[in-house]
Amino acid sequence: MRFDVFSLFPEVFQPYLEISILKRAIQAGLIEVNTYNIRDWATDRHHTTDDTPYGGGGGMIMKPEPIFAAVEAIEGKPPTCPVILLSPQGQVFNQQLAFELAGYERLALICGRYEGFDERIREHLATHVLSIGDYILTGGELPALIVMDAIARLQPGVLGDENAPSHDSFINGLLEHPQYTRPPEFRGWKVPEVLLQGNHAQQAQWKREQSLIRTLLSRPDLLLNAGLSKKDCTFLEKFMASQLKGLSPHKPTSNFEEESDGTA
Repeated sequence: MRFDVFSLFPEVFQPYLEISILKRAIQAGLIEVNTYNIRDWATDRHHTTDDTPYGGGGGMIMKPEPIFAAVEAIEGKPPTCPVILLSPQGQVFNQQLAFELAGYERLALICGRYEGFDERIREHLATHVLSIGDYILTGGELPALIVMDAIARLQPGVLGDENAPSHDSFINGLLEHPQYTRPPEFRGWKVPEVLLQGNHAQQAQWKREQSLIRTLLSRPDLLLNAGLSKKDCTFLEKFMASQLKGLSPHKPTSNFEEESDGTA
């Protein structure tokens, strides 16, 4: 998969791409990342890429000419791949979007700076406008890295374990269950007994139930579209009833998992 990134500060990307999983993926030819400086397509001698907004207001606005010229020079006119504009005004990026975009062979990402983009870039060049959340950054470079990382790790071979992405949070509409590794006891805190035994059915049930609990407590909005079974709903009803009886909402698994270690 190929990523073409258009930015005023393309040097931001290289350090992150030279470590760990993405570095190995690039070396193996599984992904390709090209960065382009938008200033290279500015036509005046000062390489101007921004100007004051019509109608007044604070800040500077990124001009359409160099951005259109840059993207069309690399991606074609019109572009033959999705063009993603990183903006806090966009659709919030999530795992489902990562899966959808991972199906393309090539993506273009445009990183903003200053007060924002000339609206004509959004209306006539971008195919997607994506945000990483309800907060403002100094530029679109970090959001672009986040989007690339989330999409790249879904490409075959990038993680090594082909099944690894299928266990991530959000894949089945829920947050992932708690994870543990050695030692079995640390400072008196023990790994749940069900995970130390060899009963895979009970372990699968425990993981599902803990995933339901974690989602209920941290992201209850996800439950609406998680496709819960009748068994899931019954479990959540029992859990919420137990909470109302006085169990601490900050430690939901300590007293409740005795009832749900594969026996419910």
